[in-house]
This record gives sequence, C-alpha cells and structure tokens, in this order.
Amino acid sequence: MQAIVLKSQGQLEIEQRPLPERFGPGQALVRVAAAGICGSDIPRAFDGKAYHYPLVLGHEFSAVVEDPADSGLQAGQRVVVFPLLPRLDDPFSLIGEYAVSSDYDYYGSRRDGGMQQYLWVPRANLIPVPDHVSLVAAAMTEPAAVSLHAVSKLRVASATVALVIGGGPIGVMVAQFLRIRGCTAVWVAEPDGRKRELARNLGFDVIDPTAEDTVAAIAERSNGRGADCVVEAVGLALTFEQAFRACATFGQLVLLGNPAGSLSLSAELVSTILRRELTIYGTWNSKVTPVGHSEWDEVLGRMGQTLVVEPLISHRVTIAEAPAIMEAMYSRQTWFNKVIVQMDPELR
Repeated sequence: MQAIVLKSQGQLEIEQRPLPERFGPGQALVRVAAAGICGSDIPRAFDGKAYHYPLVLGHEFSAVVEDPADSGLQAGQRVVVFPLLPRLDDPFSLIGEYAVSSDYDYYGSRRDGGMQQYLWVPRANLIPVPDHVSLVAAAMTEPAAVSLHAVSKLRVASATVALVIGGGPIGVMVAQFLRIRGCTAVWVAEPDGRKRELARNLGFDVIDPTAEDTVAAIAERSNGRGADCVVEAVGLALTFEQAFRACATFGQLVLLGNPAGSLSLSAELVSTILRRELTIYGTWNSKVTPVGHSEWDEVLGRMGQTLVVEPLISHRVTIAEAPAIMEAMYSRQTWFNKVIVQMDPELR
C-alpha cells in the first residue's frame, strides 16, 4: 500500500508499505478514501512537533470497510474514524469523556494515521456515513465535530448576538452551528478576503479586521452591547484579547484556537472579565458518546443540509501531490482553506 510518511522533520515521502498489523480484537481493516490536512499537521511535519519518526499523519479521514473481521460491520460500509484511542480503564473514559482522559493513543500523531491506504480501527471508533454524504465531505467530520463541541458549551438565549474570531474552516463551521443553535446574528471576523467571501456566501455578516477594529465593529453592530457569545478560533495574543473585550456584560466566551506563542492577561482585561461577569469556557476535541447520539452523529446528520462543508474545501489533491501542497502550506506559497488528500479517488 502507499503511505505519505514523515521520515524526519520536514521530510515527507511517498512510501510503499505492507498492510498494517491488527493490534487488538473487535477491529476492522479500512481502506482510506479521503484525509484532511489539519492546521496541526503542518507544525507536526515541519517544526519538529512530531511524537516520533517515521510517522504517517492524518487524523481527519473517511474510509470504507475492507475486512470487517470480528467488528460486526459489513464489507463496503462507508465510515469515518474518531482518531482518539482511549485507555478504557481511565476514570474519564469510563464516563465517555475520552478527550480529557490520560495516556490515550491517537491516529496521525501518536500512531500512524489516515494518510495511508489501509489501517485497522476498533469498532468503537468507526461511525457510519449516511448515504447523502460524500466520503470527501465526510473527511470534514472531525473538525466539524470540534466546532460543534465548542458551540455546545454555550447557552443561547433569545436575540443572541454571536461573534466568531477567525474565518477558517473551523471558524465558519462554528458560525454555522451558532446559527443552528438559534443565534439571531452571527458575525465572522477574518482578515483574509477570500475567506470572508466564503463566510458571506454562506449567509454570515463579516468584519474585516484589517479595515476596522473588531471590538469597535461588533459594538457598533450590536447597539453598543457587544457580543453575547464569542468564539475565539485563532489563538493569537491579539485575537485572544479582542475576544474578551468584545463580550457583552454577562457574555460567554469559548477559547477554541490553539495558542501561538505566549499569552498574558493585563490587569485591565481581568477587570473587564470581573466587571462584566463573563463566563469563559475551554474546549478540546469532541465526543463520540453517547453512541448514536453524539456530536459526530449530529455532524453527519446535518452535513450537506444545515451544515455546509464542501465550499470550504479549497484543494483536493492526490497522494503524489500531498507532500508538495503541505510544503506550500507551511511556506505560505499558496492560498488554501481546507485541503483534502483523496487517498482513493474511486471511493465516493
């Protein structure tokens, strides 16, 4: 089989490998259809953030069951893969909170992931894909579930004004879930004009932070109140501070973006948090429990209907093209939004 292998820092190669070995009971061998390139894959590949070498990246992927073995699935069944492999005796795992458990394994970071043509996956990590969802779109399930998990922290009341800082794929999916949850006005702040246009085409009002101050803009558009719900989906010190300052009194803030560099809270900002009585939520990953009624199930049920993901995909590349596009993403030599590697273009 073919695999996109990170041999060492910055060295991605296409390699012929034997089929992976099964590592436990109740697993199915899947044939990978499509794998998304996550923002975290780029520093993992080029900034020495990998756990080990060699490593096959890819934690956002869809597949087809090749060999069901003793999993109870059917050959040919279309699935997506929840990438976290929990230690089942962890106390948090026992209540279905896998993302905050300890000593878990993870496809694409701690073990080889979906940028290879085949791999074995436990049954509990395989979620069926509805007929109306393509396997390319299904590869967006993991980041979409991360977006839903963040929005699910919020309590949405009547006439809620929401602000999403960051209009990348996750930010725009966050905006869609805020609308689904009942926010009456959802604003997206994004400096990239092409990304703003994508958000606008999906029906969202946009703010250009290169032309106006985000905090002042949302205050003006909300009659001076500010945003009742803010989701920070960038991770920069500047946007981190903007998120706090943009919140209305009694506002709620979700910190979603992974921090880039150091962050600090000034005394003035802390005073804002106290005096406005803000509620702050952290969010991490997503949930596949309860089975059949999880965030992943909701994402797949809404995909292509109330949740639109296809316009967010800027590139669909082959295995052979993947190393070059990842290098271009790292060096910013090409514009991109969401890049999908079609590991098997025949699988739809």
